[in-house]
Amino acid sequence: MNLRDLEYLVALSQELHFRKAAEKCFVSQPTLSGQLRKLEEELGVILIERTSRSVLFTPAGNAITAQAKRILAETKELTDMARAFTDPLSGELHIGLIPTVGPYLLPHIIPALKQHFPELQLYLYEAQTQTLLKQLADGELDCLILAQLDHMDNFGSVPLYHEPMLLALPSDHAWASREQVALSELKGEKLLMLEDGHCLRDQAMGFCFAAGIGEDQHFKATSLETLRNMVAAGSGLTLMPKLAINPQQIDLQKTDSSVSYVAVVDPEPSRAISLLYRTHSVRRPCFNEVAKLVKDCVPF
Repeated sequence: MNLRDLEYLVALSQELHFRKAAEKCFVSQPTLSGQLRKLEEELGVILIERTSRSVLFTPAGNAITAQAKRILAETKELTDMARAFTDPLSGELHIGLIPTVGPYLLPHIIPALKQHFPELQLYLYEAQTQTLLKQLADGELDCLILAQLDHMDNFGSVPLYHEPMLLALPSDHAWASREQVALSELKGEKLLMLEDGHCLRDQAMGFCFAAGIGEDQHFKATSLETLRNMVAAGSGLTLMPKLAINPQQIDLQKTDSSVSYVAVVDPEPSRAISLLYRTHSVRRPCFNEVAKLVKDCVPF
């Protein structure tokens, strides 16, 4: 038994397809399949039910795969621990980001990260919050950049920035030329929202429900860009995080598109963006330096 065999097993559990698992591990399908058969022989149990249509893990396979994940995570922790004593800002850093942060934050921070930490190899992953939290807990990711929520107390965190949400509305709307709108003025309105699973949706809904604002049930977006396009088409209003907005349209009230943005006050809808890590991770010095750089790069 070796660690590579455990990597094959975990990859197969994630892909549930021999060819895709082999591609993920950069080996041929016969190699992966053969090594897993040898692993079964060594352990004396059947781990996988092989059929022509699907891959099914036996109860023994599920239990051993769960342990294999823990072993691989601990092995990676040993490597990280050694690096923390030699050069904490070198090696691979696997960062997860949520879809409402990644596309808008990364252009601000990637050039600076490459310039200040040239020995750091960045690997970036985008997924919804719950998927990222599981990957972090399982050791697949080193840290996350996402909106801080109440149920994240079992992870360590470093605050990054506080992000307001602005009201996005069609440029011909009666409020388009205003500098701000009180949240209470939106009472009775129905806003366009992201689909279930996005933490931004839950946060925006929290502000909306408290102010008597409803959700437009006719449409749910998969991304902020879809929401923006729906507003531009005159289909409704929405709340948009500040980093996702062209600064010119905020500061100069320009409408070079069909969407205008107005500040919301009393109270101001907002979210806290943080860097999350496993509480006992030895890479905390690296996370601290990355967090400092992110704070410096955010343009507000």
